[in-house]
Amino acid sequence: MRLYPTRLAIGLAALGAPLALAVGLAAPGMWSAAAAWVLMCAGLMLADALLAPRLSGLALTLDAPRVMGLGRAQDATLEASFTGAAPREVELAMGVNARLTASPDRQTLALAGGWGRAIISLTPQRRGEGQVEQLWARWRGPLGLIWLQRTETPDRRIAITPDVERVKEQALQLFSRDALFGLKAQMESGEGGDFHALKDFQTGMDLRAIDWKQSGRHGKLVAREFRTERNHHVILAIDTGRLMCGPTPSGPRVDQAINAALLLAFAGLKLGDRVGLFAFDAKPRVSSGVVSGAAAFPLIQRLAAQIDYSTEETNFTLGLTTLAGRLDRRALVVIFTDFADATSAELMVENVGRLMRTHLVLFVVFRDDELEALAQAEPREPDDVSRAVIAAGLLRQREVVIGRLERLGARLVDARAEDLGLSLLNAYLDAKRRELI
Repeated sequence: MRLYPTRLAIGLAALGAPLALAVGLAAPGMWSAAAAWVLMCAGLMLADALLAPRLSGLALTLDAPRVMGLGRAQDATLEASFTGAAPREVELAMGVNARLTASPDRQTLALAGGWGRAIISLTPQRRGEGQVEQLWARWRGPLGLIWLQRTETPDRRIAITPDVERVKEQALQLFSRDALFGLKAQMESGEGGDFHALKDFQTGMDLRAIDWKQSGRHGKLVAREFRTERNHHVILAIDTGRLMCGPTPSGPRVDQAINAALLLAFAGLKLGDRVGLFAFDAKPRVSSGVVSGAAAFPLIQRLAAQIDYSTEETNFTLGLTTLAGRLDRRALVVIFTDFADATSAELMVENVGRLMRTHLVLFVVFRDDELEALAQAEPREPDDVSRAVIAAGLLRQREVVIGRLERLGARLVDARAEDLGLSLLNAYLDAKRRELI
């Protein structure tokens, strides 16, 4: 709680200085008039403070979301209500930590009947724990000479998670009946390895699907219908090291990887598979057992929110060896990572090779738009030639690593950040249809 003068009070006090100087020069014996002016101003400010609505009469009520998706703004409301006398208007401000921005950070709210509500837009800047650190409210006395200010510390914490709403929108579009490629029917029945039901044979069906024994029993052609095999283990292994925290036009790579992993987790759980999450940099950071059922998706979401940004180099030997030791059956292991050159990728390739002896590995890498732009840019200066040559060399080294992974048997998803989710999902569905897991 604070009391301090307004600009009007400061101007009024300053106005007395030239008057006191003039009086002092004209009549030195009247110098005490300057002190009288100061006392008069102080008395007016004291009267203004006594007549103003009391600080204890204000109640501030904050209503803010508990969970927010990265990149999606949500509104918080701040209510101000006075008991007893109330000012005509009050200024409100909100202070947040570095993971959030508040807009507007300060606003003037007109009160009606001593009550008013302010809308403040909160925008997450990075994953983690956002916090509303302080609330400020101030108002003038009836004479406009004094500010009364109240400060509160609400300690309101907001969990900033990956953008789950966008993930759900993409997934629901995929599972809708009018999806562009009709994937719902393809995923549910007709192309898998598990027997589903018998149905009457129709023209155009695969002749190999005819069940001759049942056809003889029923006196008509009957075909076997299959559905995609369920209960596979899908492990989402996310590299959170220094390179993965680098920026893309859509945000840090690790955030794009988490969004794509959540999309795959949502689809996998809906299709009956069991999904687990694993994150590592210099050492394992997040590890979950496999879970099943759509109701388990919030657990995957909470674990993904715990994945933080890192400046440490990735230890593929420790991370992938730890992961392999926790897998007790064949699984689809989806590895999200990035590498700078063939030398730094050597240990990664070696450890991925060991993992592929037992498991199907789906390797997800980000296409580097910046390097491609530098390699293809028209040179205008000598430095442009050097940049293009270096960029082309790095791209060739990248292709060498990708080629080695493909020869080892890994399946690759090489896409831009904005296309990563759907490209990964297509690769997952293709692996299920071909019964590779």
